[in-house]
Amino acid sequence: MKTITRRAAVLFVLIAAFFIGLGFLLFSFITNGSTWASSRLNTHVFTNRQLAAAGAVLDRNGNVLVETKDGARVWTSDSTLRKASLHLVGDAEGYIATGVQTLYRSSLIGYNFVNGLYRAGKDGGNDVRLTIDSEAQKAAYNALSGGKGTICAYNYKTGEVLCMVSAPTYDPMYKPASMNTSTGGAYDGVYMNRFLNGVFTPGSTFKVVTAICALDNLPNVRKRSFTCTGSYKIGDSAVKCNGVHGKITFERALNVSCNSVFAELAKELGNDALTATVRQLGFGKNVKVSGALTTKSTFDLHDAAAIDRGWAGIGQYTTLVNPCQMLMLAGAIANGGTAIVPYVVESSSKLLDVKGQVNKNIQLSETDAKIMRKLLRSNVENYYGDSRFPNLQFCGKTGSAEVIGGRSHAWFFGFSLRSDFPVAIVVCLENGGIGLNNAVPAANKVLQAIKNSTFHIPN
Repeated sequence: MKTITRRAAVLFVLIAAFFIGLGFLLFSFITNGSTWASSRLNTHVFTNRQLAAAGAVLDRNGNVLVETKDGARVWTSDSTLRKASLHLVGDAEGYIATGVQTLYRSSLIGYNFVNGLYRAGKDGGNDVRLTIDSEAQKAAYNALSGGKGTICAYNYKTGEVLCMVSAPTYDPMYKPASMNTSTGGAYDGVYMNRFLNGVFTPGSTFKVVTAICALDNLPNVRKRSFTCTGSYKIGDSAVKCNGVHGKITFERALNVSCNSVFAELAKELGNDALTATVRQLGFGKNVKVSGALTTKSTFDLHDAAAIDRGWAGIGQYTTLVNPCQMLMLAGAIANGGTAIVPYVVESSSKLLDVKGQVNKNIQLSETDAKIMRKLLRSNVENYYGDSRFPNLQFCGKTGSAEVIGGRSHAWFFGFSLRSDFPVAIVVCLENGGIGLNNAVPAANKVLQAIKNSTFHIPN
């Protein structure tokens, strides 16, 4: 009897172990099935470790960016569009981790839990439609003028990305046999999408953050007058200005991007207040853009001296910002304080994030947003000139960020106040020189291409 009992116990243990193992296998299959199916070792969808059998990636108008024909991945015949959309679409090998062909691979190859890869064949599975417009995409690529950097424009009401380019890039149909990816090379950082994962010294664009902090912490700052003598002395050092502006108002100081005034404001505000505003505006946090995680912007005044804070207040010191973060800040100001997260995938069998998602990391009051809209509009009306953005009723801020060992980064970010054109843009030209001279014309080229496009921009 005891023997039978022992055997029964052993049998029950074996049965329990079997079902536990079966449950673990089922759980692994559910959670990892798409990853296993889309592995580069899977010869059903990969040839020579390159994606071959997959659906098409289309722009918002249905134009094919890349598709599978006769068991091979074929890109659009437009060479400019191929290079312009490389970082967004992604390469066939999967080196560009934020590309659609990597993040949406299981959808493209037609995998699902019930049928597995039943739909996968030589011509692939499901198509993925993006929000970008091909003509705007090419305009953005051309506006980079062969340099490194990024440009992105989006609908700040809905979050739809209208164009997103990053450079350096290459033609995926004719990939260079040997790319020099060493520091300073022509292809340095070629697999990184600079809009999503780049961080750069912001220069004077960061004065928008300092201005918001001043509005919240310095009573009547808009009514104050300041004096610029060409520099602002702090202790034994000084923050040099880009001119001698004399007696100047808060608004005019932002117009002409007076370093003296904003260094003075930063000194008055203190480390804690500036840091609190930076955090309130979402710096130091990341978001997902259609499944791709952005890189965090960094701002650190821990133990910073007053002179360091002065430089930080004008976008120098150790501050590094992500272009996507700056675009969302522009959108928040335009949108009455509400920041919408960009998205680039319009339709797919599997959407990796929510369309029209509010970025709750950016907390901007409606009052501050209203004031900053007026100030950024004043920049264009009273300093840059509306002729630089014809018929766009534009608002924005330039930046020329000094970097060690090279030309300044040329920045511009801003937005249109036209109700039928709710578009915000960010331009960062790596070592591109002066923001007003280089980033502003680049922005206008893209904005005019979007304005002249045939698709409707919902608002």
